[in-house]
Amino acid sequence: MKDKLYFKFKSQQFNINIISIFLMSSIILYYNFYLGGISFLLFLYLIYYNFNLKYKKKNEWIQTMEELSLEIDDTIKQTILRLPIPLCILEFDESISWYNKKFYNMVNKDNILHKNIKEIMPDLSLRKKLNETKELYTEVDFNDKKYTIVYNMVKIKKNKEIKYVIVMYWLDKTEYINLVNKYEDEKSVIALVQIDEYDEVLESANQDVRPLINAELERKLNTWALSLNGALRKNSKDKYTLIIDSKNLRDLEQDKFTILDEIRDIDHGNTLPLTLSIGIGCMGDTHEQNLKYAISALDLALGRGGDQSVIKRKDKSIFYGGKSKAVEKKNKVRSRLIAYALKELILESEDIYIMGHKYPDLDAIGAGIGIYDICKLLNKHANIVIQSSNSSIDLFMQRVEENENYNDIFISREEAIRNCNKDSLVIVVDTHRPNFTECEELLRISEKIAVIDHHRRGVEFIDNAVLMYHETYASSTCEMVTELIQYIDSKTSIDNLAADALLAGITLDTKNFTFKTGVRTFEAAATLRKLGADTTSVKKLFQGDLDNFIVKAQIIKDANIIENIIAISVCEDGISNSKLISAQAADELLNIKGIRASFVLGKGRDDTVFISARSLGDINVHIFMEKLGGGGHIDVAGAQLKDISIEDTVKLLEELILEYLKEE
Repeated sequence: MKDKLYFKFKSQQFNINIISIFLMSSIILYYNFYLGGISFLLFLYLIYYNFNLKYKKKNEWIQTMEELSLEIDDTIKQTILRLPIPLCILEFDESISWYNKKFYNMVNKDNILHKNIKEIMPDLSLRKKLNETKELYTEVDFNDKKYTIVYNMVKIKKNKEIKYVIVMYWLDKTEYINLVNKYEDEKSVIALVQIDEYDEVLESANQDVRPLINAELERKLNTWALSLNGALRKNSKDKYTLIIDSKNLRDLEQDKFTILDEIRDIDHGNTLPLTLSIGIGCMGDTHEQNLKYAISALDLALGRGGDQSVIKRKDKSIFYGGKSKAVEKKNKVRSRLIAYALKELILESEDIYIMGHKYPDLDAIGAGIGIYDICKLLNKHANIVIQSSNSSIDLFMQRVEENENYNDIFISREEAIRNCNKDSLVIVVDTHRPNFTECEELLRISEKIAVIDHHRRGVEFIDNAVLMYHETYASSTCEMVTELIQYIDSKTSIDNLAADALLAGITLDTKNFTFKTGVRTFEAAATLRKLGADTTSVKKLFQGDLDNFIVKAQIIKDANIIENIIAISVCEDGISNSKLISAQAADELLNIKGIRASFVLGKGRDDTVFISARSLGDINVHIFMEKLGGGGHIDVAGAQLKDISIEDTVKLLEELILEYLKEE
């Protein structure tokens, strides 16, 4: 910039000097002709000399620039030829018009000039819309290497003709990707392993074979850890910690955690099977975070009945196994402790709200009535939150209205929200999922929440409960509430209607004491019989009319049998009580010889597609329903789907069933 200003200044100074000489020559010529003529000749010579000098300088400058341009062109050519990365130029039809030596070595083929690059690399995909000012990128695998291709369009003008070519730079990122993969493969994964009901399993075997059970268990776990190149540490008699790499975790997922089956096969006369619950935490930012994930995953596995592995990756959980039913606990210490804690919560609360799940069944309403009677025993007023009745509980609701002891016990969601505060006690029965509750808003208002449930735990659960009584071995929530009633007061006495409701809930979930029925189930039923439950009255709650029987018969007739073991059927639209009828039809389908699982679909009032799933126990219907957003137990489960037709739901369910049978 300074040189330019200086040159401009010198030019202006020269012009001033020329003008000055011209004026001086004119003045001298006026006074002396001869002397003035000499001055004019000198003036003309100076002009000639200046223009001649400028012309020579200009030619010298042009020659210098031409020589420099030749040197630059040669440098550019040599640079491109010796570029340390592969480079090629394509015509617009993607044929190769030029390449450097690195590209030739990369391709390792002769006669590639003028060939279409797709013939050499079929997987290569270039965008059709190119831009002179924009670089584009694509990825390609070639000869066991991974490349990032940077390419753009270049305009070339030759002989007054303009054409476009594509210049491609090949960046080999194989080593980088291998390094990233190695880093991901070697990330630490924490697995917490627990033997389910270890003491009960050992007690089920003779004392002389118990060391054999321990020895085989230890051997299989250590062999498993060694096969994964992991480090296994025993923390207590039934708890272990395993550290492995992410690569080994992928291997575990690929073989579907066969260690669960291997441990279950240990048999030395033990009448109860030996099963594992595994909680795995990975993809955390720190080892501490992975440990928290593993603890949460193990809690989830145990809450779902054990005999399974749960992998928790941040907010996502994946489940494997879960083929066994939860083992019934013989010890009732936990029930007694929960009863004491619940009693304290009720006594210190002024407002108590009881609610089950949406569209409550007899197990939910029966458990709610049982908790209501516990509150009455403790001289506390409570309300049951229910928005509306439904076909499965209509008969029972009529009996409640006729009973003077239960006046005004039901309130709507709106009234509950209006009266509830942070000190109110909210007791949730027969569900642990917030969005399944009758009024989810109460869970956000209250700071005192108690949960009583028997369903296998899902990913979503009420995590702010001050009291959590969750037992998957229990046949029903009514069974759990019945046990709590026994420990609330030594002189326990509840209304006959409450006893009927609790027995009806047990009867419903056990399918007349045929499914998931343990010793404690019959003990609870016996207790309710002593408290005044009438089996005839309970039977009447399950009565249906002739039209319902005809609809169920049609559902059974239209059933589609898959692989001779699984039945799928659909309840027609416009049927009242479709949910109840579908559930009963699913139960009836299991009475057909060879059928091990059944699914009946229907449509609710709000166009929601619901599924009632039943099993004899050897096929886990909970797995299917969980994948569809529902849940339940191994032998009894259900789901509700929105924004989907029944036909599409049937197809989706059939795909899940075929996939399950293929894996089996």
